Amino acid sequence: ENRGGRGEGGCLEGNMGSHAATKATNITWHEGELTREDRRALLGQSGATIWLTGLSGSGKSTISVEVEKRLAMQGRVCYRLDGDNIRMGLNKNLGFSAEDRVENIRRIGEVAKLFGDLGVVTTTAFISPYEADRMIARKLHEDAKIPFVEVHVDCPLSVAEERDPKGLYKKARAGIIKNFTGIDDPYEAPSKPEVVVDTSKLTVEECAKEIISYLQQEGVIPAPPEDAIPKASTN
Repeated sequence: ENRGGRGEGGCLEGNMGSHAATKATNITWHEGELTREDRRALLGQSGATIWLTGLSGSGKSTISVEVEKRLAMQGRVCYRLDGDNIRMGLNKNLGFSAEDRVENIRRIGEVAKLFGDLGVVTTTAFISPYEADRMIARKLHEDAKIPFVEVHVDCPLSVAEERDPKGLYKKARAGIIKNFTGIDDPYEAPSKPEVVVDTSKLTVEECAKEIISYLQQEGVIPAPPEDAIPKASTN
């Protein structure tokens, strides 16, 4: 999300604050009659989450838009979750305190997992600067046996700051925004992401192609039929 700041948290599951605590009592999970396999058959695909993480201004949202477009062109049912967009609805009651940032990412992880269970390929574009928060989202998916593909949208701070599309780095440098990721709060790069794209060297289209290529290679989505791939000219 564009605000940066102390990321979206930095606490492990056992110390996630009051938002994440289960407060409801006397509740029981109600199983339906449709299984994940039934939904997969209806949609003709399996669900997955593509989790884009990187500095503000690294290009996460722009790449997410391109990936979604390309997936749709291949006939995939997909949906895009964007940091700022989510804070205008589902998470509009959350601010930028450390506790609220943890809850922001926890909710996104749960929503993405639900989409994955449905069979939808979901892209998420959030700074999510702390490894612990991203690990919580990953574990949610692993426990549910839904593919989780972490994409590090890599970009040197100097390049992101030069882009500064919303003037947030300028405000952070001036002290107007405190605890801004990359300026006075750290960004913890993923230690073992499935995909790394360097937006200081690659175009948006090239980044999207790399991500989709990985999804196809790993069987997360099917590769296009051979007759749909343009053939090289022999002239």
